[in-house]
Amino acid sequence: MATAASMQEVRALLRLAGDAPDDGIDLAGTALALAALDRPRVPLDRYRAHLSELAHEVAKCAADAPPGAEAAASALREVLAARHGYDGDRQTYEDLQNANLIRVIDRRKGLPVALGILYIHAARAQGWTITGLNFPGHFLVRLERDGDRAILDPFEGGRTRGVTELRALLKAVAGMDAELTPQHYRPVSDRDILLRLQNNIKLRHLGGQAIERALAVLDGMLLIAPRHAMLWRESGLLLARLGDFGGAVHSLETFMGLTSDEGLRHQTAVVLQRLRSRLD
Repeated sequence: MATAASMQEVRALLRLAGDAPDDGIDLAGTALALAALDRPRVPLDRYRAHLSELAHEVAKCAADAPPGAEAAASALREVLAARHGYDGDRQTYEDLQNANLIRVIDRRKGLPVALGILYIHAARAQGWTITGLNFPGHFLVRLERDGDRAILDPFEGGRTRGVTELRALLKAVAGMDAELTPQHYRPVSDRDILLRLQNNIKLRHLGGQAIERALAVLDGMLLIAPRHAMLWRESGLLLARLGDFGGAVHSLETFMGLTSDEGLRHQTAVVLQRLRSRLD
């Protein structure tokens, strides 16, 4: 009988990701560990087995496929979208379950970035090159194979997005004056993908004034990105709002040791002075 990993084991996995270089992170495995922070009683073995199943099925589907990125994309669509039913959640987009990979696998629907992690996992298991893109408001992935490229939309069943569609999508999320630039095609690291996933949850908690739950999400983010200065600053400011002045001072002092932004250093020094006076 499968047993749930202890919170200590989950946090240890996340610390390993935090210590790893950006290209050394197990993306889907770390996303499952982050999901387990919110669902500590759920055994992860079944979900890890499902990830392996997706990779195996894509391999079989692509075995006789012609070269090129579109053939690889077709194999991903066939397995993830057609066979397993993964699709974007358009009806309850704001549901927190859409950013928790455990629940995404259970429900077969989620946010673009959560679904994108599954596409990236299945593609990399074949040795294909695939990365997330720095596209605002809607996570996309770029698949490269045999010198060919395709940009896929995991939220829309893995469909290939051409330049015309990308321009329309950008204007829909960033305004009619927005235009495609090379910046929108810039790849993002796996660590940033995970932070983007968790940021969706954190922002929803903050929107509902659930500060303690937002801090719990931030704690997980700091485990995988312990040198991310702005996360420490946000943690410190939220802890101060809850009256945990000692914790706030620790977080803000850590931020000061990591940042080189003089403007923010000055602002934070003022906040630290006030907090320290509360501790005296």
